[in-house]
Parts: sequence; C-alpha cells; structure tokens
Amino acid sequence: MRNFNVTGMSCAACSARVEKAVSALAGVETCAVNLLTNSMTVEGPATDAEIVAAVVEAGYGASPKGAEAARSSSEVDALADHETPVIKRRLVWSLVFLAVLLYFSMAHPLLGWPLPAFFDGNFVAKGLSQLILTAIVMVINQKFFVSGTRGLLHRAPNMDTLVALGAFAAFGYSTYTLYLMTAAAFTGNAEQTAALAGDLYFETSAMILTLITVGKLLEARSKGKTTDALKGLMKLAPQTANVLNGDKEERVPVEQVAVGDLFVVRPGENIPVDGVVVEGSSAVNEAALTGESVPAEKEVGDRVSAATINQSGFLKCRATHVGKDTVLSQIIQMVSDASATKAPIARIADKVSGVFVPVVITIAIVTTVVWLLLGQDAGFAIARGISVLVISCPCALGLATPVAIMVGSGKGARNGILFKNATALEQAGKARIVVLDKTGTITAGEPKVTDLRAAGAESELLQAALDLEQNSEHPLAKAILEHARNLGLSPNAVTEFEALPGNGLKARLGGDSLLGGNLKFIKTQTEVPRELETAAQAFAENGKTPLFFARNGKLLGVIAVADVIKADSPGAIQALKQMGIRVVMLTGDNERTAAAIGKQAGVSEVVAGVLPNGKEEVVRKLKEEGAVMMVGDGINDAPALMRADSGVAIGTGTDIAIDAANIVLMKSRLTDVSAAIKLSRSTLRNIHQNLFWAFFYNVIGIPLAAGVLIPIGLKLHPLFGAAAMSLSSFCVVSNALRLNFARIYNEKHAERANTEENRTMKKTIKIEGLMCSHCEATVSKALASVPGVSGVKASHKLHQAVVELVGDVPDAKLKEAVEGSGYKALEVVEGEDKGSLFQRFVAFFS
Repeated sequence: MRNFNVTGMSCAACSARVEKAVSALAGVETCAVNLLTNSMTVEGPATDAEIVAAVVEAGYGASPKGAEAARSSSEVDALADHETPVIKRRLVWSLVFLAVLLYFSMAHPLLGWPLPAFFDGNFVAKGLSQLILTAIVMVINQKFFVSGTRGLLHRAPNMDTLVALGAFAAFGYSTYTLYLMTAAAFTGNAEQTAALAGDLYFETSAMILTLITVGKLLEARSKGKTTDALKGLMKLAPQTANVLNGDKEERVPVEQVAVGDLFVVRPGENIPVDGVVVEGSSAVNEAALTGESVPAEKEVGDRVSAATINQSGFLKCRATHVGKDTVLSQIIQMVSDASATKAPIARIADKVSGVFVPVVITIAIVTTVVWLLLGQDAGFAIARGISVLVISCPCALGLATPVAIMVGSGKGARNGILFKNATALEQAGKARIVVLDKTGTITAGEPKVTDLRAAGAESELLQAALDLEQNSEHPLAKAILEHARNLGLSPNAVTEFEALPGNGLKARLGGDSLLGGNLKFIKTQTEVPRELETAAQAFAENGKTPLFFARNGKLLGVIAVADVIKADSPGAIQALKQMGIRVVMLTGDNERTAAAIGKQAGVSEVVAGVLPNGKEEVVRKLKEEGAVMMVGDGINDAPALMRADSGVAIGTGTDIAIDAANIVLMKSRLTDVSAAIKLSRSTLRNIHQNLFWAFFYNVIGIPLAAGVLIPIGLKLHPLFGAAAMSLSSFCVVSNALRLNFARIYNEKHAERANTEENRTMKKTIKIEGLMCSHCEATVSKALASVPGVSGVKASHKLHQAVVELVGDVPDAKLKEAVEGSGYKALEVVEGEDKGSLFQRFVAFFS
C-alpha cells in the first residue's frame, strides 16, 4: 500500500473525481481517497509518476508520502491545522466589508440610519458602492471561484462550483439591474430607478460567501480535533538518542540509530527505539503504549520500547528495532491506515457524491426556468435557483464516514485497541460468534502452582519437588521451580536423574531416593492415602494436573499445577454473552480439562481436542452460522485469524499472529474484545446517523429551496440556504466527535458477571519504605508472583498495596513476598483501604 498527499480537494465530489481518475489507470488495483486527511492510498504496480499525473490531469495536486512520513515530525506538521488560521483571516476581512455593505443595503433603507448627504436620493451611487464592496468580498474569497472554475473546466464540478455559481448569479443579476438603473436615471425616471434598487442582490452574494466561510471555519476546527489521537501518537516519538561509540557517548538524531547500536537511557528520559536491556535495571512507564499505569520492572534481557519513559535506574540497551519497525511506529501506521482506508459502508456516499453536483446544477437551472415559465419575474426565479445551489451540500455526504472512522480508530488506539484498517473497524461490530483460543487468551499461558496437599510438612514436599524437577524441561516443572524459588527455597544437587516418559521422574539425593509423577506411576511405587487420591481427582476435574512426590518410598504429598484463568476472563466472557454473542472456546486440550476451564470461564460452548491445523476448519464451519471473530495469540492461530471475518490478536502474542489479525489488543486484556465490538457498533451507528442526516438534509433542503412550499406561503431566502449549507458539514463532524465519549467499558457489568466461584476478594497490605514509583513496581512484581494473586495496585503515597485474590491466600505469604522484595509489611487487612480523607487529599495534590 502506497500513500499520497492530495491537494485542492474541497468536497466529496472532488475525492470521488480523484478516486475515479486514479482507479482508471491500468496498473492500479485499489484506490481510496480520504477527504478528511487529504490523503490517498493506492495498491498496484502503477508507478508514482503515473498516479501523480492522473491526479493532476483530474485538476488536483498529488505527491507521494515518504516511507517514514507517518513517523516524522514533518508528518505531524502535515496533520496540524494549517487551514483554520487562513480561513479565520478571510472571515474577519469578509465580515468587515460585509458590515459596511449591509449598512448600505439594509440598515439605511429599513432602519433609516444616516448616510452622507451625497447619497440622498442617489440610488445609482448606493448601487455602485454595494457593487464595489461585494467585489472586495469576492476577491477575499476568490478560492471558491478558482476551485469552482477549475472543477468546471475539468468536467468535475464540486461544492466550490455550487458556491461560486450561486454567488456569481446574484452578483451578475444585480450588476445587470444596476445598468438598468443607470438607464432609468439617465432618462430622468426617478420612480423606476428607485423601484429597480429593490432588485439588487449584492448583499446576497457577499453573505453567501461569508456564511460558507463561517461553515468552513467550523468544519476545519472540528476536523482538526478528529486527528488529535494520531498527532498525539506521533508527538510521542523521541527525536534524539544517546548512542555509545566505543567509550564515547554521542547524542544523535533518532533516525541515525541502527540495529545493534548500544544506547543509554537515564532516569526521566524517553527510550528512543525498541531494544533489549544489556546492563542496569529500572522501572519503565509504558502507559503511552499499553495504558498500564503501573511501571514495568526492567532487568538485563528484558525488552524496552520506543516512547516509554525510564523512571528510576540507568539502562544500557541494544537496539533491536528502529524507524518504521518499532512498536510505536507500527501503532501509528495502523491508526493512519485505518483513517486512510475506506469502510465498505462508504460506497453508498461515494456513488451519490460522484453525480451530486451536476444533478444539483441541473435542478437549479430547471427551477429558474420553471418559475420564469410560471410568470414570475427574473429576480424571483434567479433567487430560487441560487437557493438550490447554496443549500445543497456534498461535503456532508463525503465527511459522514471518514470523520467517524478517524475518531473511532483514534479512540481505540487510546485504549490499546488497534484497527488495521477501516474494514476491520466496521466488521468487528457485526460479530455474532466469538471464538477464543484457550492458552494465552482465556488463560495466562504460563502454568502455575495452584494447590498443595502435603502428607506431612509442606516445606518438605516443596523442597523434594524442587530438587527433583530442577533438571526437567517440562512446563509443569518450571511452574514448581518458580513457586519454590519465590518462597526462598534453593535446590540441592541430585544424581542419577532420569525422566520416565508417560510416568514421571526419579533421582537420588545423597542416600535418598526421590520420585515424582502421575497417580498411576506413584501407586506402583508407594501407597497413596485415600484422601490424597480424592484430592487429586478433584484437581483433575477442575482442569488441574496433580503431581505426586515421594521420598524413600514414602508419599510426601501432591502438588496441583494449572494454566490459570486470567482474572478478567470470566467477566469479559459474560460481557460478550450479555451482548448477544455466542462465545466458543477452542483448544487442543482433552475434553475433561477443556470442560473444566470452559465452565470456570463461562463460555457458551467448548470445542476440545482440536489439532493446530484444525482451528481454521472450525472457524470456517462456524462462519456458516454468522459473522465470526477469532481471538488468538499463537502461530497455530494464524490460519484461523485470517479465515475469520474479524481476526483479533493478543498484543503479547507472536508476530505471525499479529500479522495475520486485523485487530490488535495492545493491553492483552480479554475485556478489550467486547470493547472493540462496542466501539465498532458505536462507530457504525454514528456513520448511519451522519449518512441519514446528510441525505435527509439534501432531500428536504433542495425542494424547499426550489420553492415547492411557496404555494402555502413558505419561501426560503438564499441567505438561509447558505447558512444551512454552512452548518450541515459542521454538524456531521461534531456528531462524529461524540464518539470520544462513547462508553466501551462497563466495569459494573463485568464485576456483576463474576460468579461466586471466581469472584475476587481484596486485601490491603500496609508497607513501610515505599518511596517512589520504582518501589511500587518492585512490590507489585513480588506480590504478583504469589499464587492466587490476580492483581496488584501499589501506592507509595498511601504506603500500601491492594491485592486482588482468587482463592484463599494466607496473610503470611503476602507479608513474606513484600519483605522478600526489601520492604517491611506492617499489617494485612481485609478489603481495600482507600486511606483517610487527609491521605487522599495529600495524594491527590502531591
């Protein structure tokens, strides 16, 4: 996809003309022109020179955007509102001369306001003064005449053509009347001269131009706000980097940083490019990209992203992605592409806009002729034709879709929901079936220890498990190692380690024999008490894997390991179901484990035992029942993501999954799936509203301007037509801006959706020593590693941490985690302690 800047467009008829001209080229496969951003996207082998030539031939200007345009400071300038200041100056000067003109044409004859004695009874002099003042206003607003005439010459009339024709018709007819006045004055017919003065429409011409300029100003200001999200993302991009050249540190423009370069970031500085930490540790604020307020702790080997802020320590990093390949640049590109492309719903407006202006001109001519044939005087007939020209508004039709797409995609980006194109934004809201991959989507994707049942001392069970599992590469073994190490245990060296496929492990620790494995294997080696066997069966029925451990033939106990459900999954799934969406969980697990996970998550249906290459087939069959949205994160999800009507990739997923999807959830939260659907539906509703009012306005306004209601005494003056035209586009853009206030999250709903089984509880830990955001990140990381902790909110201002718990977590374990991170846990209390009124007051203003 190549991007071009297009200049000279003023309405939907212009964009339709450019699109038609470029699409006619032999080497162009698709072309989409965006009136809002004055941009064009083209796909196909046609050269840039051929595309630019086609646009110029159509009467407009074009230039290709550079490869880095969407990420450069010049692109931010391109999106800046340069139009409003120019229009504002035109409007101010127009109002100055219009005020004088209205004094001559209305204030003096209607209100009796005084004029210099020279004008007493001199109707020709008054008429000449109005002509000169109107000509000045026309020169000030010459853009309408230049653009409108160019459109006519290229056989592509646009909105400016309508305005120019209306203003020029009023000016021309008034000039002709002024000549008649001079002839009457020359013959001494003062009565006829005075009568003809009432047929001057100079103020109508000037007023039309001024009112349209008012509308253009309102429209330009509103359009400027629709690109705020994109401009905000671009401004996040750092401009310089501190690169290491040997032992020497140099500050260079960020464009000069290459993959493999070493760069340093001090506290308070922005990270310039994507990289990996090679030295140091720090808390990094990633809110700009993920929206998460709690800083992420970064150590050697961790990845860092451009535009995030180093808050505490010194970091030395190696650049891994620069320029257009950084996460920030990809986000900007997605938002920009979504704004530049066209949604399928826009085709209706495009078809109408392509013939709108010629049809309106024809209606204006027919209206004038009909009224003349009905016996009305020329002034009356021309006024009706002018009213038709100035009330019709193709701009409203042209802006109805792109402004809503721009605002909708911008709101999504601010919430970490990235729509790759306008089609993705439209299709998401049509989903009737949501298919969720289990591992990494509904569940965390990392097995954790969930339960322990010790025959004796719990510490003895964990130590034996740690000693035995330390040499295993199995994911379940890693869960046990992580759990034991978080509790401060360290492994002892074992000998004669042996993995027994399908059974378990065995090794020797000094003179002791260690065994670990499944129930079937352990029963052949030692006696298993009935209560432990029953507990193991209960674990298995709940989707957990029970692992038994024994020393010297004596059973030590059982440890349950499971890929735990994410804390927000049940609420997110319930929110989808309450929207009338059928939720299907797709997994390769066995049916018993899948059924247990599905029950906990609350899905509508479980499809288990699916091979990696079978997910695409499941999605294909489901599409026969309605529009399907597939949500996944792995390489094996890519075919299904591409097959679905809407493919949604979790932000922490693989690059292949992200490339295959057309929606990316940067925060990796399942609640964002329902938010994406709600945002899409709100955007579609907004587009429908815009299109309805744009069509309704023209369908009602044009016949009214033509005079169909004159027989019952209702007549539309051209000035009111111009005012209505001015406001129509402004109203469409303003309606689109309402999307910024759309509620796409409903925490109360999600909270109410949690069942008693998975409802979380909160505890507050009072902590001594919390001093800064780095302290918050350290404590949060320590507490998050405790099994059963689903969320942490630490505050150095309130000197506490609030944890969300799934299940029963002893206070001692929470205190142990805090003190293990270097801080002192004073007490643990039930519920969330928001602090005293004084504490909250200090926290708010500090």
